[in-house]
Amino acid sequence: MARKEKQYHFIYKTTNLLNGKYYYGMHSTDKLNDGYLGSGKRLRYSINKHGKENHKLEHLEFLPDRKSLINREKEVINLNEIAKEKCMNLMVGGKGGFISEEQQKYRSSCAGKAYGIKLRTNPVFNKMISIKRSKIVKLCWENGMFKNRNHVGFREKKHTEETKKLMSIVKIGMGVGEKNSQYGTCWITNGKENKKIKKNKINDYNNTEWILGRTYNRR
Repeated sequence: MARKEKQYHFIYKTTNLLNGKYYYGMHSTDKLNDGYLGSGKRLRYSINKHGKENHKLEHLEFLPDRKSLINREKEVINLNEIAKEKCMNLMVGGKGGFISEEQQKYRSSCAGKAYGIKLRTNPVFNKMISIKRSKIVKLCWENGMFKNRNHVGFREKKHTEETKKLMSIVKIGMGVGEKNSQYGTCWITNGKENKKIKKNKINDYNNTEWILGRTYNRR
């Protein structure tokens, strides 16, 4: 049975009011003020981080039906738009459809790997990613982020006494008894080489050249 056509079909733009980043999309609904802000991956991350109150949705253009809406979104969200620094869209337009939020979650959880492979073999997607990466690298160079290439990480830094105490508390009981990775093992040697085995396997080496202990080859 065909799904009933919604009353309103429009292209929207959702903007992060704190950093100016924006997301274009299309939406079909029977209620204009339904609280919808968009479903893009980067947009959802932005909403979770900054809150719905810091995002504003604008109705840019209304279309007569869903088919017209899809075709219009293809024109609005193109590679040139995606390449812009502030744009949060990751895919070109026209890919939408009537799927519920539950279906979207199901696709993400069950088909993520296959979808990722499909994306990586898509020349349009690869070109878009290449443009994005080039702009990011350029911005990093312009802001001097690559000047010091000898990043030392945590070297030359020290934990505070408070941190040391917390680390000690966390490690209490670790590496003791059965929690020790070497628990229930022993070394055996044949005089030339050594190997570690489970103690309950020691009887397998009775009447062989293997004995308990290990040999150290000194030079």
